[in-house]
Amino acid sequence: MKYKCLIVDDEELARGLIQNHLSKLDDFELVASCDSALEAHRVLKENKVDLIFLDIKMPVLKGTDFFKDLSIKPKVIFTTAYREYAVEGFELSAVDYLLKPIVFSRFYKAIEKFRGSVQTTDSILKEGERENHIYIQSNKKNIKILLDEVLYIESIKDYIRLHLSDDKIMLKHGITAFEKELDKRFLRVHRSYIVNTDKVTAYTKNDIEIGKIEVPIGEYYKANALRGLK
Repeated sequence: MKYKCLIVDDEELARGLIQNHLSKLDDFELVASCDSALEAHRVLKENKVDLIFLDIKMPVLKGTDFFKDLSIKPKVIFTTAYREYAVEGFELSAVDYLLKPIVFSRFYKAIEKFRGSVQTTDSILKEGERENHIYIQSNKKNIKILLDEVLYIESIKDYIRLHLSDDKIMLKHGITAFEKELDKRFLRVHRSYIVNTDKVTAYTKNDIEIGKIEVPIGEYYKANALRGLK
């Protein structure tokens, strides 16, 4: 398993240093490197991220304020040149707090803390265990979704359409947020599509077949999608 990471820092040298440290770790994958919280917000709308390296003192929007406003919060390691921000960072349940310039030995300690926190969470649900259903809030209702019946999920602007074995359900919900509720049988293959891999009957480099239905594979998601389908 590879952990997906996001770097957010207005200093190019700081971003480059963290990226270089990450390149030494086989189980971490950099999704994006952003020079502002606003750019990071756009990335998170389209991508699932496990860990953010987040600078605190940035122009326009502070890292701590940005993180507070996230509806779904990945794990976070705060980075800053200002020691006085440490308390504020830990109040947000940060995995760790790194003081610049970040040396690899200290960076690796933070990574080990992250791995430990993930393993603790994963131990609650055994590897491979699946949920039979989830509840999704839409229009002030909690809608029960039977996951075994879901063929694929389609994003349409601010809505998602769940294509079931014998029905379709339209919900006002973001596809990236919905993806975080799903177990490992579900695979993001396009910015607008998630498929249930149990239902896939065939695939090529460019599309997936679920019976007579064809779902496109997006260029950005292709490498991960093809790995997940093997």
